[in-house]
Amino acid sequence: MTAGALVELDGVTRRYGDVVALDDVSLAVGAGEMVGLLGPNGAGKSTLLSLVSGLRRPDAGTVRLAGRDPRDPAARAGLGTTPQETGLPSTLRVGEVVDLVAGHYADPMPRGEVLERFGLTDLARRQTGGLSGGQRRRLAVALSLVGRPRVVLLDEPTTGLDVEARHVLWEALRDYQSGGATVIVTSHYLEEIEALARRVVVVGAGRVLADDDLPTILAMAAARRVLVEVPEAEEPRLRALAGVLDVRREGRRTVLLAGDADAVVRALVREDVPFRDLEVRGASLEEAFLALTSAASAEPAPSTSAATSVTTDREPR
Repeated sequence: MTAGALVELDGVTRRYGDVVALDDVSLAVGAGEMVGLLGPNGAGKSTLLSLVSGLRRPDAGTVRLAGRDPRDPAARAGLGTTPQETGLPSTLRVGEVVDLVAGHYADPMPRGEVLERFGLTDLARRQTGGLSGGQRRRLAVALSLVGRPRVVLLDEPTTGLDVEARHVLWEALRDYQSGGATVIVTSHYLEEIEALARRVVVVGAGRVLADDDLPTILAMAAARRVLVEVPEAEEPRLRALAGVLDVRREGRRTVLLAGDADAVVRALVREDVPFRDLEVRGASLEEAFLALTSAASAEPAPSTSAATSVTTDREPR
């Protein structure tokens, strides 16, 4: 096991029939980290959490939670989790549900503290069946912390929440994590991961596409794609152009990943690079990471609304 890691996956693959949900994924999360798992729906984020929580087994590779097999009850004793879908007993009051969960732990968080952290104090006597979707979601996340877990797994925690409720939940999670807990949270919203995590792991097509600190991920996410047709002999020159982050071939055209697309186009002209069929696209987050990962699968085509085309003919010489 990696020194200091509370959560570790080593060469993990998980399939559902012919579908590969996770493909040779390795990841280690240390004590006290707040890690954001970012990626589109179907990327494999929920599957990864289900393996860490012991709900599923990997088809290949190993998963460790606090140094143990996650299916070992001793490993899960310090685990708190909120899946995407949570069932609550509709006839019990909010305070009663908190007490019910607290009864399973030797040193639970007091009911009042749990409710206050998540803005649920005024709802303590309301039956859970009468809660709104957002209120139920806040309660579900609150319940994951009742046992004071060392490791917290949250799968799309703010689904159904309005802006104010999301900020309340974010603040509660930051406060809890500051006490030394390890938190892994999934989302397909960059804004949410930006609000919570210092380390971001981007998952796509069942693979880890990027694993870095938040500023680096934000810089990569802001990249744009410049597609241009140039003679293959000119591609080494493209890598040296100011502002170019990555260069790859897509059919007859070359894709330049750029933080500043305008600067790259000016550099093409200034350096007298022969090109034609120039197109600048507003890259999605997934496109940016796929372009930076040579082993990633082919990128999905962007929607028309997300692309801005610039047609220029400058015949190759």
